Amino acid sequence: MFRNYFSGLKYAFKGFALINNKGIRRYAFVPLLVNISIFSFAIYIGFTQFDSWMHSLLGSISWLPDWLEKALTWLLLPLFTVLILIATYYTFTVIANLIAAPFNSMLAYKVEQHLRGTVIAEGATEQSVMSVMGRTLSSEAKKLLHMLKWAIALLIITIIPGLNVIAPFAGMVYGAWILSLEYADYPMSNHDMFFKDEVSLLKKNRFLSLGFGSGVMLLTVIPIVNFFAMPVSVAASTALWVDRLSD
Repeated sequence: MFRNYFSGLKYAFKGFALINNKGIRRYAFVPLLVNISIFSFAIYIGFTQFDSWMHSLLGSISWLPDWLEKALTWLLLPLFTVLILIATYYTFTVIANLIAAPFNSMLAYKVEQHLRGTVIAEGATEQSVMSVMGRTLSSEAKKLLHMLKWAIALLIITIIPGLNVIAPFAGMVYGAWILSLEYADYPMSNHDMFFKDEVSLLKKNRFLSLGFGSGVMLLTVIPIVNFFAMPVSVAASTALWVDRLSD
């Protein structure tokens, strides 16, 4: 269980070397450009709205006795901070992935080609970009509905007094799962795997998937590093697919 989790976690960082490969670098350019633009805006929103969001979250335990409220505030403050960072950056991650989806599929295609050592003609590569575009956007829409379903459940947990103590932990698990699903979709969709098949495969490799998603989450919330998170995660998820999931 834990071995698979940490194995998945390490995969998230393998993408740095992969996108720096000479034959792959140019395919990472557009996802990188989209990510820098979107996350620059996300950082601005986070800085300007952080205090307001934190006040609202801590206010949800204000009904408790003073001594308990202070103790929980001390305990939950770092967790709520992480929850806000995850929520902010994950929201913008979804937006960035919707915009860059066809280019991410192309990047996953080239990374897999590199890892497997196959050679495909350039004309076939261009045709592949066009063929996956509609399918990828459709898959993004299905993922979005899946995310919203679980986001509503997380929101309910967050606003219920007492139960909201576990909200930061639930938020981390939710973020790891969704990010794993988000990025694993690119190499899988290149092999005509549909959304339900992707979910089923990741559930069978639950801890491996959550470990990978946790690593992506970490990349997403680290300043400057998060600019590279999208192309790095696409490349890393493709390596995970080739090494561990495709069999």
